[in-house]
Amino acid sequence: MQTPAYAYYPGCSQTGTAREYDLSVRSVFKALGMELAEVDDWSCCGSTPAHSLDTGLMAALAARNLKQVQKMGLEQALTPCPSCLGALRTASRHLVHPEKRAAMNELLDESLEEDVPSRSILQALLEDYGLDKLREQVVVPLKGLKAVPYYGCLMTRPADLMRFDNPENPTSMDETLKILGATVPEFPFKVECCGASLGVPRQEMVLRLSHNILSMAAQVGGNAVVVACPLCHQNLDLRQSQINRANKSNHNMPVLYITQAIGLALGLMPEELGLNKHAVSVRGLLDTISGDAAVEEKGAAS
Repeated sequence: MQTPAYAYYPGCSQTGTAREYDLSVRSVFKALGMELAEVDDWSCCGSTPAHSLDTGLMAALAARNLKQVQKMGLEQALTPCPSCLGALRTASRHLVHPEKRAAMNELLDESLEEDVPSRSILQALLEDYGLDKLREQVVVPLKGLKAVPYYGCLMTRPADLMRFDNPENPTSMDETLKILGATVPEFPFKVECCGASLGVPRQEMVLRLSHNILSMAAQVGGNAVVVACPLCHQNLDLRQSQINRANKSNHNMPVLYITQAIGLALGLMPEELGLNKHAVSVRGLLDTISGDAAVEEKGAAS
């Protein structure tokens, strides 16, 4: 049996509110022949709640998962969640400071002494598989998709921690969507904050910020927003009816994960990508994409 190349750390959201993200990641990686091995007995990385109270605790929670990767004999970890990636890399950063490393390991049953590099799912797709190779795998060009790529706050920032793409004007999802056949409008709000995890204590603020993002997406001509963060997806998709009530708006904007867009272009079925799990229906969008693909196929055959 071939040894999996990547240890896959899904993170808590991917087992609950972002189950469709997890489904689409696994389906796309399988289709591309990139093997994922889920981290044995993984646990919460601490993410925002621990970080807001104690960065040392967050580092220790994340370090435990990196230790689990080491015990599996794998050399790197991938995660779809920008917040999880920030936590994993914070743990790695603690290793280079003796005092922080000692404090972090004091909280662990098994200490972490050597680093385990971690990257995002998108980073691995672009750096290891590559856009040229991905373009060759497209069987359903997403001609009807006018995709607005929304990166949010955490995917590329802090820049010295995330070390991926341009922190102020990222283009990785733009370029990916273009080679899938989608139209990608210029989107000036691509790194604006959606309110992140403040949906409970500051709901009014989240509904206003997310409304601004959806409004701009419609203004630039998008018929879908594409994200790579489960928290951004929750605010823009799950809360879209709340956004409409709070702002007297009528948004009906599908919000896809980047891996769902990739999967559609690879010809995977919507159910394999969890596209039936969104709060805002994607049925009309799928009809538009499949209709345009059928027209193109008919034109090529005539």
